[in-house]
Amino acid sequence: MATITRLSFDVAGLADFHATTPTIPERPIGERRKYRAIWISDVHLGTRGCNAEMLIDFLDHVDSDVMYLVGDIIDGWAMKKRFYWPATHNDIVWRVLKRAKRGTEIVYIPGNHDEMFRQFTGLDFGGVKIKRQAIHTTADGRRLLVLHGDEFDAITMSHRWLAHLGDAAYEMMMTLNRWLNAVRRWMGLPYWSLSKYAKQKVKNAVSFISKFEEIVAREAGARGVDGVIAGHIHKAEIRGIDGIEYYNDGDWVEGCTALVEQYDGSMEILHWADEMAARESQPESEARLAAA
Repeated sequence: MATITRLSFDVAGLADFHATTPTIPERPIGERRKYRAIWISDVHLGTRGCNAEMLIDFLDHVDSDVMYLVGDIIDGWAMKKRFYWPATHNDIVWRVLKRAKRGTEIVYIPGNHDEMFRQFTGLDFGGVKIKRQAIHTTADGRRLLVLHGDEFDAITMSHRWLAHLGDAAYEMMMTLNRWLNAVRRWMGLPYWSLSKYAKQKVKNAVSFISKFEEIVAREAGARGVDGVIAGHIHKAEIRGIDGIEYYNDGDWVEGCTALVEQYDGSMEILHWADEMAARESQPESEARLAAA
């Protein structure tokens, strides 16, 4: 299929998606940074909150041997209510499938918002392997459990109606966030996340995030692995919890972050809004140095 035109699209048709042409041309491969592994999640394609152009910029500047898509890549919940799929969202799908065609191992672990893909667990579409969970072994031999994390969210699992209500409130917050950042762009200011700031200030949100991280780490410990990589809560993090290494790759709605593994096994969170802001200010700094 050339484009995605409805929620119930033919998944098998993804294998031919790379034949399309992206609206935003891909940067030359030689200009990319190379990592052993990359993890991204919570892209929420199909929503206005998705920072598609920022993710496209990320995909055009980095490469890896393996890429994990750790859930909520496509937002099925939102698309059931209202269809939204701009050309830039096609461009992201095109770039991911193009990587698979070039030999990058792509592992897709569906989350709760794209749970419609869980029925295809164990299958391979266009080089994208769909799994419920995965084990990643780092270059220095650590075994990391990779999962989305919604299975440890009591609200999502036990009170689905409440989860949808919270999702509607979150969507309102993201609408305000888009307007705010449109004004900031007009003023020449970099991207700033209102919802991320609110999460850091609201006591209940901080408590929920901390409890979620502890539960996920405890489960990883029970499975005998060295650490765990999750998404779901839109909070990028690297920290130790009771002897377990906890990682969260964040999201591409609020924080615009990715988790990467270097070739020596070290892990790092990339804050892409900051990287873009630094890159955009560099020519100006170089001009000032030349003038001096």
